[in-house]
Amino acid sequence: MNNNSSNLHRIAILSVHTSPLHQPGTGDSGGMNVYIAETAKRIAQRGIEVEIFTRATSLSDVEITELAPGVQVRHIPAGPFDGLRKEELPAQLCAVTAGVLRAEAAKAEGFYDLVHSHYWLSGQVGWIAQERWHIPLVHTMHTMARVKNLTLAVDDKPEPAIREIGEEQVVQAADRLVANTDTEAKELIELYGADPERVKIVNPGVDLDVFTPADKSQARTELGLDPHAILLLFVGRIQPLKAPDVLIKAAAEMIKADPSLRRKLVVAICGGPSGSGLERPDALVSLANDLGISDLVKFIPPTTRPQLVKWFQAATVCVVPSYSESFGLVAIEAQACGTPVIAARVGGLPTAVTDGVSGVLVDGHNAYVWSQEITKVIKNPELLNKLSSGAVAHASHFGWDDTTEMLVAVYEEAVISAQVRAGA
Repeated sequence: MNNNSSNLHRIAILSVHTSPLHQPGTGDSGGMNVYIAETAKRIAQRGIEVEIFTRATSLSDVEITELAPGVQVRHIPAGPFDGLRKEELPAQLCAVTAGVLRAEAAKAEGFYDLVHSHYWLSGQVGWIAQERWHIPLVHTMHTMARVKNLTLAVDDKPEPAIREIGEEQVVQAADRLVANTDTEAKELIELYGADPERVKIVNPGVDLDVFTPADKSQARTELGLDPHAILLLFVGRIQPLKAPDVLIKAAAEMIKADPSLRRKLVVAICGGPSGSGLERPDALVSLANDLGISDLVKFIPPTTRPQLVKWFQAATVCVVPSYSESFGLVAIEAQACGTPVIAARVGGLPTAVTDGVSGVLVDGHNAYVWSQEITKVIKNPELLNKLSSGAVAHASHFGWDDTTEMLVAVYEEAVISAQVRAGA
């Protein structure tokens, strides 16, 4: 498909700290990786070439990799390949910026029509590229320091001042800021002083051809589980922010209230350690042991997309107890597979989950309260069926094609606005 009738011919996408080629669910790879890969492919299908810049993290990274027709991923050497944490990357931003500018310098002037940066580290590079290349900058935060610091988990560390300052600078520099939800737009305006005229809301999406409902008993059998199991699923990076410990504690409360559940209950934690979770990678294993439910908890390493779909299809409910979430792609993916979501009422999750229709929203992070809410759903077949149908219907409104269409409209608006400012 090529329906590009605009002035957009090529865009640069900046994803400094994580590559869309990486497996989501571990390290710094998550929903943002999926977002960039899925939208880039669809942007290219509209006849707009895409070049994604990311930091090289391995000697085996070739300089340029094709992600999809019309989408290239360029690896920029900056700092050591291995062992550099996201928190240490600000010291490498000069090297990343130099690599990005050097790559563009080898091309004809005006090669890119727009630069779209993802996360504040990329925004710092995008800010300089915007000025050097004389093109508009579109920025997506994905997460924000001030939001995270207002809703910290007990064991988590606050985001540093350098990040808050960096985010403020990017907010001021960007021609357009893409917010995932109304809530995020409000946070950008109220916490960062963003110009409301520059903030545009674009909901992320899900691949509705891949994430589809299936027979739960069969999916469980294929995963080696009892076809009649009650499967509580967590998918995401293992770190305090995502609160997988809340699910494990809630499961222990459920067993305490109804010991007969032990015969059927399975708690699957799918993901790898990330962020401050790297400091105690075995914390959840120890927690399950201490609570006497280690026999019920399965730890699943980050897996392929087809296998992840299978886990979503097999789950009775998907639990998303995060302390902060700009949107919550996992919630939409689970619902697209017909699985209701029990989620924290934070950030973008009230957009991703419709309370009482496609899932349940829970206030706070008290494990007993979560156990009660989960139990209400899993022990009421009529409610479970109603939420399952509602989940599929709700997720159907979040296709990546719609996301991409809205994103390209934001690009067009940014380009026109920049041209007017330049007197073109």
